[in-house]
Amino acid sequence: MQTSNIMKFPILITAAMALVTMVEAKPLKVFILAGQSNMEGHAESYTFPAIAKDPKTADLYKQMVDAEGKPVVCKDVWISYAYGDFGGNPIGRKAGNLTAGWGSQHHNICKIGPEYTFGITMQKHLGEPILIIKNAWGGKSLMVDFRPPSGGEPSDPKHKENAGKYYGHMMSHVRDVLADPKKVYAGYNEKEGYEIAGFVWFQGFNDLVGPYPGDPTKKSIKDYSEYSRLLACLIRDLRKDLNTPKMPFVTGVLGVGGETTGDGAEAFRNAMAAPAEIDEFKGTVANVYTHKFWPADIEAIKSKVSTATAELSKQNNVLKMRAKKGEDVKEESAKLAAEIKEVSDKALSEDEKFLLKNGSSNQGFHYHGSAKFFAQTGKAFADELVGLKK
Repeated sequence: MQTSNIMKFPILITAAMALVTMVEAKPLKVFILAGQSNMEGHAESYTFPAIAKDPKTADLYKQMVDAEGKPVVCKDVWISYAYGDFGGNPIGRKAGNLTAGWGSQHHNICKIGPEYTFGITMQKHLGEPILIIKNAWGGKSLMVDFRPPSGGEPSDPKHKENAGKYYGHMMSHVRDVLADPKKVYAGYNEKEGYEIAGFVWFQGFNDLVGPYPGDPTKKSIKDYSEYSRLLACLIRDLRKDLNTPKMPFVTGVLGVGGETTGDGAEAFRNAMAAPAEIDEFKGTVANVYTHKFWPADIEAIKSKVSTATAELSKQNNVLKMRAKKGEDVKEESAKLAAEIKEVSDKALSEDEKFLLKNGSSNQGFHYHGSAKFFAQTGKAFADELVGLKK
């Protein structure tokens, strides 16, 4: 009897170990990020110091850089990125560990979009390897380019040929990666598999300025209800095509311009946010209002400089016109540039000069190329998805 019990121990231990393995086995969490130029990301890494300077974001900065102040390389976060050229044409894909440099690929410059702090924050939440599949092409609308299959044909015949092309490009990239995740993440365990754990949509500018009809109830404001319909179709079609009926979905509601009241931008934001309130989506679809992170300080500084140098800018435009006619205006231009700099410097405080130099790297429609904006936005996307999962 005693011998029989002893013989049982190896069997019990083996069974227990197998049970522990089953409990610990976790499918690889996959997150899909998609959109247009601001999902690409146009914030150059030299704008990181503005994140450190603000007490509200200083802790986030510490997560983004190492002890030497260089962007961290996220060894447990992998990314595959399908990107385009200046015209938004799909031209390439790249894959590797997440770090700074996975923003816009238009220049040989280190840029970030929301993906950087999204990956940092999500990995911190989950404590396990994750895979990001990013799809972003500049200048693309939901009305035409990302038009979902169930959205039907666009009303304008000239758009029919291109309708849904970028929905197709996006799905092709996602399917290619998921067919063999090891091509991106070598540590992928086929037995444990993967789970599509969330989708983030950050787009909208081309629809904001697109050919939507006027709203008969509001003078000079467009009716964006068709965008709401198409976004709801997009969510349904993605869930169907990815076989994830309850896939958590976060909409990054367009935030260009910051706080607005009663104008077209606000009308569009309301349309973007509307699908999250549909009964079938409640609890699985949420909004992140990115205007909360709008770099208002940068906007104010640029406006201050613009006002101070308005007359000199007119002179500069005249010189440019003369140069186009073949005149040699190099000496005049150099003197004027020095004068513009002197006037700008006098108009700004030292803190304002710092922020202008270290906080902005692009135009307003790209959120001034502010890493502080994109860092906060990426973190908010990750936090919101985790909230939906819970």
